Amino acid sequence: MSQQVVTRFPPSPTGFLHIGGARTALFNWLYARHHGGTFKLRIEDTDIARSTPEATQAILDGMKWLGLDHDGEVISQLANAPRHREIALQLLESGKAYKCFSTQEEIAAFREAAQAGKRSTLFQSPWRDARAASHPDAPYVIRLRTPNDGTTVIRDQVQGEVTIRNDQLDDMILLRSDSTPVYMLAVVVDDHDMGITHIIRGDDHLNNAARQMGIYQAMGWPLPVYAHIPLIHGPDGKKLSKRHGALGVEEYQKMGYPAAGMRNYLARLGWSHGNDEFFTDAQAIEWFDLKGIGKSPARFDFKKLDNICGQHIAAMDNAALLHELKDFCAVTGQPPLTPAQITMFEKAMYCLKERAKTYLELIDKAVFILAIRPIIPDEKSAGHLDDVSRSILKELTPHLRNVTWERDDIEAATMAFAEAREMKFGKLAGPLRAALSGRNATPSVFDIMFVLGREESVNRLNDAANGSG
Repeated sequence: MSQQVVTRFPPSPTGFLHIGGARTALFNWLYARHHGGTFKLRIEDTDIARSTPEATQAILDGMKWLGLDHDGEVISQLANAPRHREIALQLLESGKAYKCFSTQEEIAAFREAAQAGKRSTLFQSPWRDARAASHPDAPYVIRLRTPNDGTTVIRDQVQGEVTIRNDQLDDMILLRSDSTPVYMLAVVVDDHDMGITHIIRGDDHLNNAARQMGIYQAMGWPLPVYAHIPLIHGPDGKKLSKRHGALGVEEYQKMGYPAAGMRNYLARLGWSHGNDEFFTDAQAIEWFDLKGIGKSPARFDFKKLDNICGQHIAAMDNAALLHELKDFCAVTGQPPLTPAQITMFEKAMYCLKERAKTYLELIDKAVFILAIRPIIPDEKSAGHLDDVSRSILKELTPHLRNVTWERDDIEAATMAFAEAREMKFGKLAGPLRAALSGRNATPSVFDIMFVLGREESVNRLNDAANGSG
């Protein structure tokens, strides 16, 4: 590619960073990184009434959690308003735009008459070709002078060649009567000034492209490469809504999904590289191209998300996983891990991270680490601690005091104890789980004892045997 690739993600700070926006940001980030280019972040905060600092911060936090680092400072669209006005006035001076004095009432009357006469309701300003001498001393907007004939062709990298007749495009407003620039103008000016080479966005913006191209052409600016990606739908094929999972990315963070897994899953929502489902960031960056984006809407599926995230947790380096676990505890308001708990987590990762699909599940499996004596068994596991079971535990503990405290040796000693009493291990496993963790669903009791250490394990068994907890 002859010129350096520059992409951008331009969210509006009027709400959270939803999953569709996150995927758009990811595609732009991947494409820039693939080509060794630049990825920029622009906050489109021109809607002053609805934009909030809290929403802006939520976007920044969401991008940070997803690991989508941007290049350079965050750009505010509102701060560029003087530049947007400057371009509108340049177009006016060059004759590529004109002053329109039509009032809202006149425009409404035009459309009503057109509808009654079954004509096009596309507004045709009577001021398009009016001489300056006829201009009244009244408020006006500045409109782009769109060609009346011919076609506008969008050569889209995903949608293919899209042709729109120019007589279906109106002379859009560039500058309102209060001299504030409209969004469509601001986007084009900012993209040009930022040197954006590729615009990757949802296909709901496809019609905007034809109108925005008119500004590029009127200014004599080179067109960016367009790639309009299909939107994300729910599993039922309908437009993604909150019931499908159209939540802010911070909600997925609080649900315990690993950021690496989210990146992997979002990349696969509408883009593919052969049959590859699970891949690393490095692989995604190496493989990503616009040709791999499909034309059909992607379907969000929590089961697939769980599966991908589970694979990432299982493959993650233990130190990195523990670091992410600490961050998860902080985000969800859980107590920070104590030094002793951190040590046990490091020791237990081998039996915790397998089959855990979220950090929430991993912590749930690690309840034996987080529990404090005396262990209070839940309702299901408490049923395993009857008088007979307590006496068995009391008899078992002396056999564990002198065992070499390795996982296999603990298992061998416990199994030998059961066999000597002609007892199936299943009869012993339930009381052990209840005594050691207070739960029925846990990692292997041998893993639990190995991680807890001899002293803590024996103390918990003694507590249960003596009726404590």
